[in-house]
Amino acid sequence: MNKLSFSNDKLLKEICLVFDVQSTALTRHRRRLGSEYLSALSLMVNCQGRIVVSGMGKSGHIGKKIAATLASVGTPSFFMHPGEAFHGDLGMLVKEDVLLLISYSGETDEILKIIPSIQHFGNKIVSITGKMTSTLAKYSDVVLDASIEKETCPNNLAPTTSTTLALVIGDALASALTLEKHFTPKDFARFHPGGSLGKRLLTDVKHEMRTKNLPIVSPTTSLTDTLMIMTETRTGLALALEDNCLKGVITDGDVRRFLISGKSINDAVASDLMNNSPCYISPNTRLSEAENLMREKHIKWLIVSNTGKDLVGIIEWGE
Repeated sequence: MNKLSFSNDKLLKEICLVFDVQSTALTRHRRRLGSEYLSALSLMVNCQGRIVVSGMGKSGHIGKKIAATLASVGTPSFFMHPGEAFHGDLGMLVKEDVLLLISYSGETDEILKIIPSIQHFGNKIVSITGKMTSTLAKYSDVVLDASIEKETCPNNLAPTTSTTLALVIGDALASALTLEKHFTPKDFARFHPGGSLGKRLLTDVKHEMRTKNLPIVSPTTSLTDTLMIMTETRTGLALALEDNCLKGVITDGDVRRFLISGKSINDAVASDLMNNSPCYISPNTRLSEAENLMREKHIKWLIVSNTGKDLVGIIEWGE
């Protein structure tokens, strides 16, 4: 590792200072926020178009994240670059859209240039700014005060604390909209079909269950052979079938309890330690429900069955 110019203590102190300054800024904002948030939410909830977020530079990066978050929780939203908007992208707007404009100074030239057009179209403006007397604040329908005491940059120049606060304000609006719109995990999954949550909430057990190389034994299979099958199939599980009917299930835990009891494995067979009433779930059940049941029962595998006796497959938690 190359030697650092400053001492470890000084650098760690600077890093800690960043956390302290930013957390203090968030706490101070929390203490002074009020009904302006409700006014902003009212405009956004009743918006018949989209929430169009715009900002320049670092505020633009924050705006892109806010727009993405809003869209992911069911509020149609997109980011519009203010410079491009001034040169034609204002055509993306419809009169029902609500604009969320971000500028700490409130005097960002690219933002101010598009305000006359926005007003001409009749769109409402919600602004996030650190200057309540700025031009942006003056022409906004709702102003969210994002003022801070200092940036965490050692020179107090690079947007750091101010962008963090703007980001949290955006997250707060998105969270409140999620609540107000009764947006559920299933709704969330519809917009995230490729994510793990979407998979669990939109996928049925039958699409993910294991149907081949199942650890099948009979009630009379010796315990030694049962253990071999459990090992070979890498399930830690054995399914005792008789005449194609599920009679019971043996897990690693069942085997351990049997051995701890002091009983001999020499003459033991599967029926001596199997559970005759195992948990099961229908193949048409959502994967998320199967995981919830396995979590509740503290089990890794779950039998997939329509009646508890017909074996359709098995499903593993986290498979």
